[in-house]
Amino acid sequence: MNIRQGNLLRKGDRIGITAPAGPASEEKLHQGTSAIKKLGFQLKVGRTCYQNEGGYLAGPPEMRANELNQMFADPTIAAIFCLRGGYGSMQILPFLDFDLIKHNPKMLIGYSDITALHIALQQKSRLATIHGPMPASDLPAASEFTIQSLLKVLTNSDPIGQIENPPGEKIECLVPGKAEGILTGGNLALITSLLGTPFEIDTKGKILFLEEVGEEPYRIDRMLTQLALAGKFHDAEGIVLGSWTHCQSKHNPHSFQVQDLFHRIIAPFGKPTIFNVKAGHCEPTLTLPMGVPAILHASEGNLTYFNQQSRL
Repeated sequence: MNIRQGNLLRKGDRIGITAPAGPASEEKLHQGTSAIKKLGFQLKVGRTCYQNEGGYLAGPPEMRANELNQMFADPTIAAIFCLRGGYGSMQILPFLDFDLIKHNPKMLIGYSDITALHIALQQKSRLATIHGPMPASDLPAASEFTIQSLLKVLTNSDPIGQIENPPGEKIECLVPGKAEGILTGGNLALITSLLGTPFEIDTKGKILFLEEVGEEPYRIDRMLTQLALAGKFHDAEGIVLGSWTHCQSKHNPHSFQVQDLFHRIIAPFGKPTIFNVKAGHCEPTLTLPMGVPAILHASEGNLTYFNQQSRL
């Protein structure tokens, strides 16, 4: 797969902020825009960032899609931050101009509900995207580790190299072995929700990344089992398991833990697998390029990117 990557950023570049999913309060929007300005970038804030429809959407899906299309087409915008997650990114997929996006590559940054865009843009526009913190939900209170991990991916022309967890957090091996492929995936609930649609994730020859937040273990079991039955673990070259925040059972003291599910559902496929990669709904958090070739040495707990973001 010939994947295109957006240009690296320089201080002073203009960044677009759009809300493809949920809305944010005026206070959160102000805090988020201030945090990006502190990083040295100019801003263009989209109209969706001021919308609230039904209490959980940042405007109608056509509006959100059109704004994202326009930001990709706008030559004055160097990269695009998604304001926050929540819910709604799936709704805009039918209205995106994937050909326009393909021919105007730039970095799109977000995670959680933005997983729908990571998968769709990778598969329909052949575009690499960035799984990273967002203005309204993460950046105002982000640690120095989180900020530096983000800037390393967005601005540093040196090879990204090996992913390193925050100090004191060891990346663990679930299944030993070596795998190569581009990284795909994101939030487990979003990935399973896309199954059976034109935007279903393709894991063939790829390294599958998964993370989740606030789900009971039985629900994690159901979603992992659905991916297993759909052949997604069988097709993948390797698996990277990120953060699973607040995914312990709140009501059942005898419940399996998430790590038990990894051993029961994922490990039997025998694919090189690591876990406790601090990426997703956690702080501090890693920024991960998606759609970029990587090599996984599971036995050593290493995930290494072997090429770099470059200006096209």
